[in-house]
Amino acid sequence: MDLATFNALPVADAAATVRPCADIGSWVDDVVAGRPYRCRDSLLLRAMRAAAEWTAADVDAALAHHPRIGERASGDSTEARLSRTEQPTAAEATAARIAAGNAAYEAKFGRIYLVRAAGRTADDILANLTERLGNDPAAEALVTAEQLRQIALLRLETLVEEPAAEPAEAAS
Repeated sequence: MDLATFNALPVADAAATVRPCADIGSWVDDVVAGRPYRCRDSLLLRAMRAAAEWTAADVDAALAHHPRIGERASGDSTEARLSRTEQPTAAEATAARIAAGNAAYEAKFGRIYLVRAAGRTADDILANLTERLGNDPAAEALVTAEQLRQIALLRLETLVEEPAAEPAEAAS
């Protein structure tokens, strides 16, 4: 939807638009409360600043809505559709190594491995997963929160478009 439409939505509808980006109530409320936005950059800046305030509990709650890397989200929700477009397809051997890495990650950190998959290959994701398995829990909590912020902002940028530029008036 374009920014003008987003700005004009009733609060509940605007929140429903933002929630698939990151299901963190205080963040959704903050982004919606900042309307009307004069440009998409101001929307993204507000979303970024609000995301900087996420707690560990916020991140853990939002992770409940993310599929494991390598697993395709099911359903027709906006969040599931966004997730399916973000994750690359992996060769069978790479997919098996990612699945094993996911299991090791979950055993070590007690939550799913989360990475901004958009723009990354399956091999990039496997390398990132392998590297992050070497993190201590405190460092990994920070990395996970940053990855969630990146995902949220990319999704918001995908969902809310800048309005089309007005055509220039013809010279007389």
